[in-house]
Amino acid sequence: MNGVFVDSCILLDLFTDDPNWGDWSENILDQYSRTNTLYINSIVYTEVSIGFNKIEELEKAIEALGIKVLEIPREALFLTGKAFLKYRKNKGTKNSPLPDFFIGAHAAVSSFDLITRDIRKFRTYFPQIKLIHPVSI
Repeated sequence: MNGVFVDSCILLDLFTDDPNWGDWSENILDQYSRTNTLYINSIVYTEVSIGFNKIEELEKAIEALGIKVLEIPREALFLTGKAFLKYRKNKGTKNSPLPDFFIGAHAAVSSFDLITRDIRKFRTYFPQIKLIHPVSI
């Protein structure tokens, strides 16, 4: 698949009309959607759903952006567990895998670039992913 994975923070920038990041996120999605298919998974879907009252509203918003929702492959679920073990060995305090681990693992096993503003965990636990992010970060 030729595509780019979109982190939830980017969609939330659009859906909340974020004054700091809304324009950047809109422009980067527009730029990449011209030559790639944009993807999210159920984790991103869940994270952005909190801003909507009805599933139909969220479905319409995602469809308007041309974003496709993918199931998380088992290879990504396995890699999520490995990333979480590394996190715990690095003295991470959470008791279950973080959403970013599911997102990063999915992008990694699918060979997708990732549009995000939250680069720290992705760089640490998924260095093989090409991150598309604001230069100022």
